[in-house]
Amino acid sequence: MDPLSEVLALLKPQSLISGGFMVPGDMAIYFPKHQGIKCYAVLAGQCWLVVEGVPEPVLLQPGDCFILPRGFPFRLASDLSLEPVLYTDAIARLSMRSEAPEVTAGAGHIAGGFFRFTGRHAEMLLHSLPPVVHIRSEADKAAIRWSLERMREELRNPQPGGSLIAQQLAYMMLIQALRLHLADTVNAKRGWLAALSDKHMSVAIASMHNDPGYPWTLQSLAERVGMSRSVFALRFRESVGTTPMEYLTRWRMLLAADRMKDSSDGLSAIAQSLGYESESAFGKAFRRVMGCSPRQYTRNYHALRHPLKPGAEDHE
Repeated sequence: MDPLSEVLALLKPQSLISGGFMVPGDMAIYFPKHQGIKCYAVLAGQCWLVVEGVPEPVLLQPGDCFILPRGFPFRLASDLSLEPVLYTDAIARLSMRSEAPEVTAGAGHIAGGFFRFTGRHAEMLLHSLPPVVHIRSEADKAAIRWSLERMREELRNPQPGGSLIAQQLAYMMLIQALRLHLADTVNAKRGWLAALSDKHMSVAIASMHNDPGYPWTLQSLAERVGMSRSVFALRFRESVGTTPMEYLTRWRMLLAADRMKDSSDGLSAIAQSLGYESESAFGKAFRRVMGCSPRQYTRNYHALRHPLKPGAEDHE
């Protein structure tokens, strides 16, 4: 499995909302700060995207796709001079006049999804992305067109199971948009995701992902990618934002956390599989990266999944 697929699988994206909505020509819709990642595309018409903290508004044309990974508040508007309306109020207003012809005049038709990552440390992916990822070249839009057309058809002609299909199509759009951004080496200059487009750094990252239990050293990773130790260390830190060994430790701890939740393996077995000779050494690394001991992490996880009922007692 490639590193992007591995990280997405580990972070376990959960679809919160998927489907479509309209940005009418006489309304600006405001969306507050959110936790997660939003990925939408323009099915028809056009509108402006204004993201808090981003200096310039983005004009969205038919077929354009955009990702909002940082959770910043934003608004969508066909006219930038309009006073924004909270999205819940906008939905209520639109539902009252859904058949009115003026709703479609100058409107932008948007479809996509809102995802939350249930795996910890989602910032490995999200903080590698700019506040707005805008997919707009004709070649890139052609690559994502199939998912858009299917989404349009599902929204236009609802069928049994349509909501589930819409979720999967939205997820496909997200992965495709991330892939296209990854290939855009002009804009994706720094960060974990950008490093995957560097032929040397991607080999190093893939090596650590494919065999996390191997006793990797700075020297062995440098040799794997055919670079000197000093040049490799500098390039990795510049592109990923951390040292190779820090990245390896963090990846191991993310894998360990996932296995502690979903498998019956003991700590000793997990530690050995990830290259640690002792449970003590593994525990120190886990606490440093995750902020708690392995046993505390496991207890906290199960407590969140199975909270005590009122009046129940913990006899541990």
